[in-house]
Amino acid sequence: MKKKIDVMDLRWGMYISELDRPWLETPFLFQGFELQTPQEMDLLKKECKYVYIDLEKGPDALPTRNRAEFESRMRAIQQEDDNLTLKVRQLADSASTMITRPAYEDQSPIEKEIVRAKEIEVEARDTMQEVIENIRKDKEFGIPIVTKVVTNMVNSMLRNPDAMVCLTYMRKISDYTALHSIRSCILGIAIGRHLVYTKEELIDLGVGLMLHDLGMLKIPKHILDKPAGLETQEFEEMKRHVGWSVVLVNKNGGLPPLAMQAVQQHHERRDGAGYPVRLEGDKISQAGFIGSIVDVYDAVTSDRSYSGGISAEDTLKRMYEWREKDFHPQLVEEFIRCMGIFPIGSLVELSTGSIGVVISINRARRLKPKVALVLTADKTPYSHKITVDLMDQIDAHGQEVKIARVLPVGTYDIHPMDHIIQL
Repeated sequence: MKKKIDVMDLRWGMYISELDRPWLETPFLFQGFELQTPQEMDLLKKECKYVYIDLEKGPDALPTRNRAEFESRMRAIQQEDDNLTLKVRQLADSASTMITRPAYEDQSPIEKEIVRAKEIEVEARDTMQEVIENIRKDKEFGIPIVTKVVTNMVNSMLRNPDAMVCLTYMRKISDYTALHSIRSCILGIAIGRHLVYTKEELIDLGVGLMLHDLGMLKIPKHILDKPAGLETQEFEEMKRHVGWSVVLVNKNGGLPPLAMQAVQQHHERRDGAGYPVRLEGDKISQAGFIGSIVDVYDAVTSDRSYSGGISAEDTLKRMYEWREKDFHPQLVEEFIRCMGIFPIGSLVELSTGSIGVVISINRARRLKPKVALVLTADKTPYSHKITVDLMDQIDAHGQEVKIARVLPVGTYDIHPMDHIIQL
């Protein structure tokens, strides 16, 4: 159980599970840690307004000398969180402010497209594994091979993006770099399609994101897998992965400008606090901002050896909070509109009490997706496959059926991908 608290209420031994900024931009990365040293306490109070603590791994916040002030801070945090939830849900269901060209129309239902998407996803996994093995053996890899598989991904997502997005929940690759590369590519193509990029632009963006983190292969493994906060020197070494990515793609033939921007700029931040060259504001390209958004989103929602990912809904809320400082504000809002507050693969409980998995986004009403039902209201399995479209579902009392809440993956021993692959 996670709890949001003011940094004024930190106590020794608390387990810090989330910050009020992306873990990727801190020496702690996104790993979580037990608060033990004065240096950690000072750094958190200096850099953060609030943090999230894990009550299963450490103590809760308690009133100190002034109970009234403590309770006032807790009420303020809860009110801010409620307002944020409402704002993001409204945003997800609102019209775009950036799109000026006619939107793409789906050409294929997800049930049909996912058959082709699965084959392409396997091809992408094989390709990235080959690229990674070649780099580890100090051999060249073929960028045209990567471009070919990305082109297939783009073609699928132009027909229906939901099928490929479903497959970002696949966890069949033990190598995080390969998995992160594929998912970042899919997410980047999804927002590019949402913004009505041309097919050529989508391919270039996808290739850049598929290759954006290759430099991680040049970072010592003990740093990548360290289960505690990085020392300053280790963090500086970690930052070098961007430069290594640029070296590797240039060594293998180079990339088109848009693709290279995604590689070079995915860790730059709007306020100039990013790396490697501390670009700020509109000096960062749109491809660079998209790279930063999908890179953070996938990293924060992914399970790692030292940390579990947080839910898509919570991640989108955090990124909305971070949008002015770290990202392009309008692009974050468009990403929320693109993904929906209940992204594909979300395990949800409906207002009827039934449990299901979101399998398709309604691009007109993002809060009304299609859901594959898994358990009835009394939590018994359905005897056959049932898919409901929340756009037209009414309960026994004549009320519209809504998503009541998002559940952690694994609740009731349900894993969304098990149901998505059966479509």
